[in-house]
This record gives sequence, structure tokens and C-alpha cells, in this order.
Amino acid sequence: MSSPGPLSLLAACLLPVLGAFAVDSARVGLWGVGVELVALGWLARDPRRSVKLLAFGILAAISIFVSTYLYGGRHLDESAAAALRIVYIVLPAALLTPVIQPAELGDHLAQRLHLPSRPVVAAVVALQRIESIGEQWRQVQQARRARGLGPDNGVVRRFTGLASTAFAVLVVSMRHTASTAVAMDARGFAAATQRTWAGPAPWGWSDSIVLGLGIGLSLFPWFLFPWFF
Repeated sequence: MSSPGPLSLLAACLLPVLGAFAVDSARVGLWGVGVELVALGWLARDPRRSVKLLAFGILAAISIFVSTYLYGGRHLDESAAAALRIVYIVLPAALLTPVIQPAELGDHLAQRLHLPSRPVVAAVVALQRIESIGEQWRQVQQARRARGLGPDNGVVRRFTGLASTAFAVLVVSMRHTASTAVAMDARGFAAATQRTWAGPAPWGWSDSIVLGLGIGLSLFPWFLFPWFF
């Protein structure tokens, strides 16, 4: 069985959001998160990156738990349900987004959903640029250190150094954006009505399975809801 495509993976990231509205108790939330791990965990290909992405969701869930507990009547079950609701939304994205390749996603959005080519390509380029921002940041910092402008003691100087690095990265990004716009216009994205795509956008059994899992995760908490209330 071939690997699922980016469109079905994206659907599996978004559909569980509908099920999160039914997570109104800690038991429903725990069951839901456990089923998500079993249903989608086998699709994860980069556990380290998935853990990093999930860490932000965990921090958000902890803050929701604390604020709900302190200001919502100090009900432990309701606070845990609010936190698990966040985890239920974030977990699929943390597991599957490292697998989604922007170029393949653009092919599927244009060929499967028939979205306009210009916005699709612009979105693909933006996603690819996001991945390169960290590398650009490191390059600018290395260049500053080579010129003797590295971070120094003192809050003001550190803040000034970070601001200068951020400005340099912004300038580099704007230059890349201008080059990309010229390249897109040269390839007829401004006026072309029909366009071919280099990569295919197949839909196989694995895509149908992943889409079914996403639909099941959007419905699963709603089936649990009557059993616990």
C-alpha cells in the first residue's frame, strides 16, 4: 500500500477539531487522545519534530488547565477536560504535519480541489520559506559574529542584536519574495488560464483509509458523550 498523500493527511489534521467540541469530561478526553495516538501514530515519520510541535500544545493545555481551575470554580474534571480538548486538537497536527511536503500539497490542492494556481503556488512558496527562516537566522548571526557584532553582555545590547538580526532576516525574505514574484510572472502565473503540473496527485487506498480515520476521530467523542453523561 502506497503512502498517503498530503491532502488526506491535512484532512486528518483538521477533522478532529469537530470532535473536540464533545470533550466535556476528563474521561472522554483521555479516551479520545488515546484513540488518536493509536489511529494516527503509525503515520508519524519524524518523532523528534512531532514531540517539539506537541510541546507547544502541551504548554497551551497546561495554561488552560490552570486558568480554568483557578477562575472556573476549581473543578478538576472540567479543567482537565478543557486541557484535553486542546491536546485532542493539537495531537493530529503534531503527528502528521512533519510528513506533509509543501510541494506535494500544492499539487494536490491544484489538481484535486482545482484551486487557483497562483494562490496555491504562493502558499507553497510561503510554507517552504517558513522552513528556511531558521537557517537564515543562523546564517545572519554567524555573519554578525564574523564581523565582531556578536551578542554582548547587557540586556539593551542583546535586544539591539536580536532586532538587527530580525531586520536582516526580513530584508532577505523580502528579496526572496521579489525574486519569486518575478519568476512566477515569467512563467505566466499572472495571465495563464490553463496550466500543467510537474508532479502527479494520485488518490489511493491509503488516502481513503486516512480520510476515514479523520472522519472517525471527528465523530468518536460524540459517541462517547452519551456514555459518560
